[in-house]
Amino acid sequence: MIRSKTALIAAACALSLSACAVGPNYHRPSAPPSPDFKEAKGWTPAKPATVTGEDWWSIYHDPVLSSLEQQVAVSNQNLKAAVASYYAAREAVGVTRGSLFPIITLDGSGTKSGGGASGNQVVGGFVPSGSTSRSFYNASAGGSWDLDIWGKIRRELQSDEAKRQASAADVAAARLSAQAILAEDYFQLRAAEQELRLLKTSVQDYRVSLQIAQNRVNAGVTTLADVYSARTLLENTQSQENTVELTRAKLEHAIAVLVGRAPSELSLAHGELAAAVPVVPAGLPSQLLLRRPDIAAAERDLESANAQIGVAESAWFPSLTLSGSFGYGSTSLGTLISASNSVWSVGPSVAQSLFNGGATIAQTREARALYDSAVASYRETVLSAFQQVEDDLATLRFLQTEHAQDREALADAERSEALSLNQYKAGIADYATVLTAQTARLNTEINTLSTQEQRLVASADLIDAIGGGWNSAQLRTRNEGVQATLKSTVD
Repeated sequence: MIRSKTALIAAACALSLSACAVGPNYHRPSAPPSPDFKEAKGWTPAKPATVTGEDWWSIYHDPVLSSLEQQVAVSNQNLKAAVASYYAAREAVGVTRGSLFPIITLDGSGTKSGGGASGNQVVGGFVPSGSTSRSFYNASAGGSWDLDIWGKIRRELQSDEAKRQASAADVAAARLSAQAILAEDYFQLRAAEQELRLLKTSVQDYRVSLQIAQNRVNAGVTTLADVYSARTLLENTQSQENTVELTRAKLEHAIAVLVGRAPSELSLAHGELAAAVPVVPAGLPSQLLLRRPDIAAAERDLESANAQIGVAESAWFPSLTLSGSFGYGSTSLGTLISASNSVWSVGPSVAQSLFNGGATIAQTREARALYDSAVASYRETVLSAFQQVEDDLATLRFLQTEHAQDREALADAERSEALSLNQYKAGIADYATVLTAQTARLNTEINTLSTQEQRLVASADLIDAIGGGWNSAQLRTRNEGVQATLKSTVD
């Protein structure tokens, strides 16, 4: 008998391990073709740079920015939520993997029953006086094993593994997005500070112009109209200062939240806007498919959806369960564990749904439709990635030319302002000419600053668009490079 049980279990193991999994095997679908980025043709960045790791912000050589970026991985709450989701997906794999193995249970019980002397009459829940009673004790071990003949559990495990990898890619995407947003906010904050300095300098210059106009009125060589015009320009510029101060305050608050701190806990000293704009070459579109974590996540979701087709199709086949038990039963606790009181059972069971109102057909069609949807989402993610890179390349290319033109225009505006003011002092030009020249100079200076800010923002956005220093190879190991993908994220 023992030999027959052993043979049955061995046969079941061999059958389960050798069985093929129903449903289609996964093959990565083709991505939308794009041999090269058209916006990169014929353009050489003014300051080309190379990202050698995931600390991509180091190319800006700004210690304050580097310090803030390192805090994102540690304290950003959205990133912590993504990490928690990853851990949940990882444990879901363990739950599914456990279904591949037998379930072993232990059971023990002891009961005492009785009835009246003439039968089993019970009054109010109590055994009447003079009744008979007896005890029964049971101890047993049992097991059941759902044999994965058709590969349903293995397809579920494949689906969960893909979801786990997609979740790890989501962590990388969330981290990269937060880091890129922080860099962009930081550059905008530094630009706001630079604009404040420009406005404060202009306020001082306009006060001098106002005093000159007042002196000329006192000398009787001009009218109060010049004074009012000078005062209006001064007051408007002072009003602009308040607006820029507000912008800077909001950006500082946003940076505080990105590094996981309350706005009241972060105060950044004023600094300089970077003069150099490093640009990372975009490379080839085919490389982008390996460097973007959101593309990797979409592709892993696609494999998960493909595996679910096999899960749905397995419902067409019968399920096979092997179960068995061994135990003891006795009316005496002292003699419970003895060979004469032993009982056992072992055997397979087969179940198959013959009719369920078309639910199996619908489930299979649903799984295939969800796979088709995942394919479309994957390809849309790839196209959106191509678009983002092309947009950033075009932005950087045009702004590089625009910035050079702005600097030339600013030099001309400064010369025009100086000449107009000297002519006004000499009495050969009216104040309207001075006012126009001063306004043009300030606006041109602000435009030049804005162009530089946009170039830096586009530079950071391009690094985000090409995936920073991340690579999908980190998803190929079983631990998914948790050391690499989640290395900086702590509880």
